Amino acid sequence: MFVDEATLLVKAGKGGDGSTSFRREKFVSKGGPDGGDGGDGGSVIIRADNNVNTLAKFRHQKQVTAKPGENGKRRRAHGANGEDVEVVVPVGTVIYEGEEMVADLENVDDSVVLAKGGRGGFGNAHFTSSVRQAPRMAELGEPGQERQLRMELKSVADVGLVGLPNAGKSTLLSVISNA
Repeated sequence: MFVDEATLLVKAGKGGDGSTSFRREKFVSKGGPDGGDGGDGGSVIIRADNNVNTLAKFRHQKQVTAKPGENGKRRRAHGANGEDVEVVVPVGTVIYEGEEMVADLENVDDSVVLAKGGRGGFGNAHFTSSVRQAPRMAELGEPGQERQLRMELKSVADVGLVGLPNAGKSTLLSVISNA
C-alpha cells in the first residue's frame, strides 16, 4: 500500500543526572567530592534515502524515542551518552510541525536533527569552592525535546494522465507502453 502522508511523535533522550559521591581511601579521613557528570541524551535524526519510496512504515510506528544518557559515576566518571536514532525516509519528504515547515529533504543523504537530546547534569565535583569544600548536590539532566511532526511525500509520479471517464486513458497507456 502506498502512503504519502504520516504523523510521527519524536522524543529525544533525557540527559543523565550528575553523581554525588566522595573519595574514599584508606588513611584519608575526608576525601573530596568526586561525582561524575551525566551523559547527554540521544537525538532523533532524519535522513533521506533513495532506497525507500513510501512512508508506509509510519502507519504502525507512530513514535520514535532516543536513548537517555547514563547517570554520572564515582571517581569523576562521566556517564555514557545516549545513542542517536536515525529515521530513514524517501527523498522528497517535507516535514511540518503544525503549519510551519521544519525540513525539506530534496537530495539523497540530506539529514536534519528533529529532536536534540538533553544535556547531562554536573556532578558534585563541579561545585567545589574555597567556602564549600564538600558539596552534597549535583545537577539533574535536562529533558530532551519532544515534537509532533507531520511528514508528506512531495513527488510521487513522473507522469500523470488526467481526463474524463471513457476518454481513452487506459487505451492510450496500453498502446504506448507495455502495461
